[in-house]
Amino acid sequence: MDEDKLFRARMKELAQASFRQNRYTFSHFLSVAELTELYSMASLLEYVDYDTFGGNPGCERQMVRFGSERMFGYEEPFPISVLRIEPLINKFAEELGHRDYLGAVMNLGMERDVIGDILIRDKSAYMFCMDNIAGYIQANLEKIRHTSVKVFPEKGEIDALSPRLEEMEILVSSPRFDAVIAAACKLSRNAALQLFRDKKVVLQGRICENNSMILKEEDVFSVRGYGKFVYKGCGNQTRKGRLYVRLEQYR
Repeated sequence: MDEDKLFRARMKELAQASFRQNRYTFSHFLSVAELTELYSMASLLEYVDYDTFGGNPGCERQMVRFGSERMFGYEEPFPISVLRIEPLINKFAEELGHRDYLGAVMNLGMERDVIGDILIRDKSAYMFCMDNIAGYIQANLEKIRHTSVKVFPEKGEIDALSPRLEEMEILVSSPRFDAVIAAACKLSRNAALQLFRDKKVVLQGRICENNSMILKEEDVFSVRGYGKFVYKGCGNQTRKGRLYVRLEQYR
């Protein structure tokens, strides 16, 4: 059985358990590709309520929760914890990237699907993970590369996780999605088209392969390796017929 079939079988199993046993069921953290596959199963899952969440608005990796307050009369929160990872001594800390944090946690014996998004803020990071492994990470994560670290659990609203958006304006020959990506990422049109073919473009949380579509205001899209953007619409046209497009880029 291939991975897609295994994934679909697992989602059906969780949905059926929720429906038959009148209880909430939760998946592990799903990748964008898995979330896209989940959305394609809508007609097979229409008998049960479900929603997705990654721990913070805008998270790409998300859990699916089968069940709802409408079905059961109560709401059960997603089993997601947030850990803040900081260097023990700030002035000696290395510049660490997403792969460094993720690699250090997986070296503790963790599987990738128990870890959600990792958001880096200056020399600290906020890691979303499943509740049942948060304590283990907190107790055992002591070093990332050559930097000694300490780990703290976070609760409630976290100001540092509010999105940081930077306005930008680009010139495009067409309002098509591939033209917007080419200009925003400083690529040729052919290179932008290849990103769609390689399934590296995500629109509103789903992989998008329709390069000729026209974006709507407030559409959120990301391009693997280039960043995440909010489409704010078209502005004026130049004398040569090119269009100004407004974007906001996540920083």
